[in-house]
Amino acid sequence: MGSGAREREREKKKTEESSSLFIPAVPMLTAPPSRPPPKHTFIATHTHAGSDLIPHGRGLVQKEGMGGKASGGPHLANPPTVIVMVGLPARGKTYISRKLTRYLNWVGMPTKVFNVGEYRREAVKHYSSYDFFKSDNKEAVRIREQCALAALRDVKIYLTELGGQVAVFDATNTTRDRRELILDFGSENGFKIFFIESICEDPSVIAANIMEVKVSCPDYQDCNKTDAMEDFHKRIECYRVNYQPLDPDSYDRNMSFIKVIDVGRRFLVNRIQDHIQSRIVYYLMNIHVQPRSIYLCRHGESQHNLQGRLGGDSGLSTRGRKFSSALAKFVEEQNLKDLKVWTSQLRRSIQTAEALNVPYEQWKALNEIDAGVCEEMTYEEMRERYPEEFSLRDQDKYYYRYPTGESYQDLVQRVEPVIMELERQENVLVICHQAVMRCLLAYFLDKSADEMPYLKCPLHTVLKLTPVAYGCKVESISLNVEAVNTHRDRPEEIKRGPGTLIRRNSVTPLTSHEPTKKPRIDTLDDPTIPELTPAPLTFCATTNSSIALTTQNLKRCATESHDIPQLCQ
Repeated sequence: MGSGAREREREKKKTEESSSLFIPAVPMLTAPPSRPPPKHTFIATHTHAGSDLIPHGRGLVQKEGMGGKASGGPHLANPPTVIVMVGLPARGKTYISRKLTRYLNWVGMPTKVFNVGEYRREAVKHYSSYDFFKSDNKEAVRIREQCALAALRDVKIYLTELGGQVAVFDATNTTRDRRELILDFGSENGFKIFFIESICEDPSVIAANIMEVKVSCPDYQDCNKTDAMEDFHKRIECYRVNYQPLDPDSYDRNMSFIKVIDVGRRFLVNRIQDHIQSRIVYYLMNIHVQPRSIYLCRHGESQHNLQGRLGGDSGLSTRGRKFSSALAKFVEEQNLKDLKVWTSQLRRSIQTAEALNVPYEQWKALNEIDAGVCEEMTYEEMRERYPEEFSLRDQDKYYYRYPTGESYQDLVQRVEPVIMELERQENVLVICHQAVMRCLLAYFLDKSADEMPYLKCPLHTVLKLTPVAYGCKVESISLNVEAVNTHRDRPEEIKRGPGTLIRRNSVTPLTSHEPTKKPRIDTLDDPTIPELTPAPLTFCATTNSSIALTTQNLKRCATESHDIPQLCQ
């Protein structure tokens, strides 16, 4: 048989073998229970150039004539995220919202809280009693629905026009109808929706939350604590009547959410879809609400501090060693049980800790910012040898990265594991360095990226941080040991405005300057709701006041203080 014939015979056998291959059938998947069609329509604002996908329901479908299967995910690679809180009142939703927003802003994801309770208080200036939250109070229900819609429209503006990446919709959201509305809103605007449900039935925890936060909120400013407690418990029961928890086994099986049960004792996580949701879950699984204190201080004064030099690994000066002894006495006086001590791996930090005569743990993540080619230079030497670098750093200190070194933005990423571990611990003393301490303080005090590089962290001073309801209490304790001042203020010419030399290592926007959105519902198409008759049960000071929704009183100046009142919904 010739070579050509043999080749044809081999091809024939291949064809026969391929035609006899067994191809297993793909099993059919049972579709989950279908949801009712959307009840609300929102205008889609996110588009993707050149995409053949258009929003529809909770997913995306291809345009007519394109064929193919529906897609279950957003059409943007990195769409904005709306975090939706779920749960009865006094379950820590606002605490989680504020804490999570602080963390996301700190890591560079612009985030803002939209608290529907604050919108409601702006719409109805005079709260009378829990009757306002009854499901058969039709006018009050209409007011609350309008406030929720107003908050959602502000969410849309923030995420589509103001550079926001994450919005936290802080409300009870206890019914499926309300959650359906939010899902429709997210789907039709190209936003990812992630639910956080807080569940707690421990009476002691609920009572402590009401007493610490709720009775002091604006709704009860003219009531005694006993009446306020009684009214708030009745308010909870108004919500409980219609409460529909997230159902991971059936109705809500395709939604992305986490259930936080009994203040973090247990968690249930369902369908995490992206790195932001994964990051949120990881963070929530690390925080706790147990009383504790965190002590931050810098190492004792070093030889390089005396010489005005950046970085390096020099030892302590005479005054630095004196501070170490004073710190040991201070720690002993605090009488802290199971205090943990963390240091960097640099000599001056370790020498400071050794004087305490207690076990300590070294963290490389706590090392001072790497100044690259400028290590061990003075500022004058840097200005002389690298004048352009010196100017660039002054203009944008957070994003500026030393050549072959680090920026404050890099440092935040480096110390993030330290933050996570601090959230897990009880009493901790952290002995670190100026730039690192600024990063840690910015997290706990909710400071912006613009403020972070200029926070004052003097030598030989201990900062005691005590977490409280919606923030952190700070005590500055000087140990009365003299030291050089290493703080450098923002240059005056930079305060007046940015110059022309700008070189950033990232295009990430700065954090949201106003972490909690101020209510603004004057853009609603619905007419102003007429005055309502007072509720039959009133025991607060405003017994003779009628309830009215007024759009004029809902605007606030954007420059208001960030210290908003404690919230209740």
